[in-house]
Amino acid sequence: QPQLVESGGGLVQPGGSLRLSCAASGFTASGLTLDVYTMAWFRQAPGKEREAISCIRGGTIVTDYANSVKGRFTISMDNAKNTVYLQMNSLKSEDTAVYYCAARFLRCSNRVNDMNYWGRGTLVTVSS
Repeated sequence: QPQLVESGGGLVQPGGSLRLSCAASGFTASGLTLDVYTMAWFRQAPGKEREAISCIRGGTIVTDYANSVKGRFTISMDNAKNTVYLQMNSLKSEDTAVYYCAARFLRCSNRVNDMNYWGRGTLVTVSS
């Protein structure tokens, strides 16, 4: 079964940086390779709905969704390692959330219900 596993979350001070990783595995067993999937990062803050941050297709084509993180967060992918990253800089307290990795067949989407696979999430806490 396809699996997504996030890592890299933790406690960071305001203004600091973190890099989240999402390792993908098991996709070839489904008969499809990972490169036909788009990979996205979402986040869910306490008491709020899950929101899309960014999506990457083909390892290089990026679609950004969250205006609140533009210029601070960057999605990237290492195709050889089947891993997608989210580099987060200039973190703010309002970035505190559980961050999720998701995969969707063929096309990027910012809608939660469009995703085919989800990771279990990694918690990022921004606090002094």
